[in-house]
Formats: sequence, structure tokens, C-alpha cells
Amino acid sequence: MNEAVDLGYKREARLGLVFVFMAGVLWSTVGLGIRLIEEATVWQILLYRSISLSLFLAIVIYLRSKENLFTVIRAAGLPACVAGLALVGAYSGAIYGIQSTSVATAMLLFACAPFIAAILGWLFLREKVRKATWISILFAMLGIGIMVQDKSTGSALLGSLAALGSAFGFAVFTVALRWGRSGEMLPAVFLSGIFAIFITSSICLLSGLSFQISVNDTSICMGMGVFQVGAGLVLYTLGSKTLPAAELTLLSLAEVLLGPLWVYLFLNEVATFNTLFGGLVLLLAIAGNAISGARRKPPPITSP
Repeated sequence: MNEAVDLGYKREARLGLVFVFMAGVLWSTVGLGIRLIEEATVWQILLYRSISLSLFLAIVIYLRSKENLFTVIRAAGLPACVAGLALVGAYSGAIYGIQSTSVATAMLLFACAPFIAAILGWLFLREKVRKATWISILFAMLGIGIMVQDKSTGSALLGSLAALGSAFGFAVFTVALRWGRSGEMLPAVFLSGIFAIFITSSICLLSGLSFQISVNDTSICMGMGVFQVGAGLVLYTLGSKTLPAAELTLLSLAEVLLGPLWVYLFLNEVATFNTLFGGLVLLLAIAGNAISGARRKPPPITSP
């Protein structure tokens, strides 16, 4: 009986590993997708991507819960609203960052989110931060410094700052879910899509920005909403249930590594030496923190 349970768990773990890796592959295409857009601005991209994302997640949430969508959202509560708003900022910064600097720089800076989340959790949730994590944060800051050293002026600097702002938004999203003591991401991401539709529509109306964009740009934006963000999130949600945090962190590096690869293969976009070297320092900091965390003894189990 125990052997059958172990085999079943191992099979689920292997499937979870595939799901999480595939989620990283889908998420890694964001840079290529935005590079292929011809004319649409940040707000137009986010608007159309959010429309398809919201419709896709509404269907997924209903199929998973078999409950009224409003009931699921109401149960998620204020933390999901905070997380959703944080994602709007994260997505805006990500799109602008990719448009204004290299995909490699933007993707690597996105990877700082776990470290920012650790600091925010320490400040607002009184969560303990391991000594190894503080050391990793220092190395990550060193890597960031190297990466942005040759981007000290102009749009490249603004793009790097926007990418860091995006990482901050993703970190707030993570901490808000922990604040709500919920690992369920789908309602919060659905809310982010709804918030983004209202916010970007308002910006377009107030700024005189047209809602009409080319067929090419519309197709790419809405395709990213369903496949790059939506399907990636569903795969991650399914796969993360059977994998420890350290493996999730290491597998998430697939997104960071593959993103620059796609734009190199399809668009011949090459990262600078500073970006590659600083990015290597940053990735080693992330991997080292994940591995050191995996080696810790698990905390004693106490009754609730």
C-alpha cells in the first residue's frame, strides 16, 4: 500500500516538474511577444492582453471551483485585491521595461522579486529572513549594479528602473497572498486583469490614446493574455502543489534564461557583457539561496 502511494506521489511530482517548467517556457516568451508588436503602447498592450486574460481565467476558475465567479472573488477578499493591483503595476513596468531596454536586462531584473518579497515579508508580516538570504540579497544587489552600469542614462536606465519596479510589484503580489494565507493565485490574477482593463481604458480616454490598434498587435496582445500569462499560470498552479519551494525557484529560472534566448534566435538581439556578467551573479545568488533553503531541517510539526 505504501509503495503504491510513493509511486503515485513520485508520478505526480514528475508531472508537477513538467508543468512548472512548461509554465516558465510560456512566461519566457513575453520579451519576444512584445518585441514583435509594431506600434501599440504600454497601455494598449496591457488593455488587450488583460481582456483575453480575464476571459480565459473566468472560464478556468469556474471549471475548477464550480462556483459563481463573484463568490470565489469575494472569498479571496482584500488580499486578492491588493495582489491584483500590485500585478497591474508589475505588468505595466514589465512591458515598459522590455520596450525600453534589452530583454535580457529586463528578464534578469524581474528575477529579483523573491528577494524583494523576503524584505517586504520581514517588514510587514514579521517573517524571519535567513542569514543565507541576506547574503544572497547582497550578491543580487551587486549583480544588479553591474547590469545597469552601462545603462546610466536615457531610456535604457528608465527601462531598467521600470523592470525593477515590476519586480517590486510581483513581490507585493506574493506577500499579499501570504498575508491572506492563501496560495491560490487565480482569483488575484483575474482581478488584476479587471483592474488593468479599467485603469488602461481610463488612461486611453484621458490621454486621447486610440483603442484601435493593428490586427498584428491585437493578435499578439490577446495571444499573450491567453497563452503566455493565462496558460502559464494554470500550469504553474497545478505543478506547484507537488514541488518544494527550492525546486520551484530553480525551475522558475527557465523563464529568465529562455527569454533572452528567444529574442537572440528570432531577432538576433544580443545582451551586453555587463548584462550577462551581472545577470550571472544574480542567478547564482538566486540558485544559492534556493539550494541553501532546501538543505535546512524542516521545522517541527506542531498542532494547530
